[in-house]
Amino acid sequence: MNPLRVGVVGAGRVGAVLAAALRSAGHEIAAVAGESDASRARIASLLPGVPVEKPTAVARASDLLLLTVPDDMLGNVVQTMTDAGAIRPGMYVAHTSGRHGLAILEPAAAIGAHVMAVHPAMTFSGTSVDLARLSGCVFGLTAASPADRAFAEALVQDLGGNPMWVPEEMRTLYHAGLAHGANHLVTLVTEAMEILAAAGATDPAGTLRPLLTAALDNALDHGDAALTGPIVRGDAGTVAAHLDDIRTNAPQTLASYVSMARATLDRAVSDGRLLPLRALKIKNLLDAADRTAVQPLPRPVHLWNQ
Repeated sequence: MNPLRVGVVGAGRVGAVLAAALRSAGHEIAAVAGESDASRARIASLLPGVPVEKPTAVARASDLLLLTVPDDMLGNVVQTMTDAGAIRPGMYVAHTSGRHGLAILEPAAAIGAHVMAVHPAMTFSGTSVDLARLSGCVFGLTAASPADRAFAEALVQDLGGNPMWVPEEMRTLYHAGLAHGANHLVTLVTEAMEILAAAGATDPAGTLRPLLTAALDNALDHGDAALTGPIVRGDAGTVAAHLDDIRTNAPQTLASYVSMARATLDRAVSDGRLLPLRALKIKNLLDAADRTAVQPLPRPVHLWNQ
């Protein structure tokens, strides 16, 4: 792709990193917009020397405008800058929202801008560590015309990523899959660390890391066939003991344990690995736990983070 003048509105964790990657690929970062102290710090670290401007000034200075603002702000940002004349015919406007597609960019498209959704399927720290992680990262793309599709693919190539085309009507479902896998994984792992801490583990993260790394690799490679543990084996007594000890020592995690155990049970029954009679015993235990579950307690102090 020929070098572009790129502007970024929203120098958050995603915007600052993508801008730094595009700069390394030979593009000029014309200007960025970011008002918070954290955004200014990221700009200073990842984009030294790049002017910090108001969003409309960033748009006017750009051939490619990257909108990396929160989902709920995106529509207002597009409309405001279009109404102000900052977005112009012929320029490229891309957002990095996973949920949204092209509809949110309609005000820009209506005046002749080339619009596209370019979402990196990765979690960002907002530091230089993320730059290496972009290599091989999948980007969920949505664009209308063949020319815009070619542009989006070339942009992802410059970022070191791999394109995946997502139909407009499937953007929200695509994003839900990513959020369910990544965001809920963080909650699950954090709760597992809380349970281990309650059991006396001095390094819950270190205890889990080899197990979780192997489990994640196996799940990604083999899906349900990677399932192990007491539910797949039909060990109702072990599940009952888990529920009792969790209820006593880490009650804030009980609801999640029951919910995930129920989902695991359903999958083990569906693929024929668990006999219905054994499944019924475990289901009754989970139903009883649901009826006696209490509201989560205040989150415990994470001693391993201090």
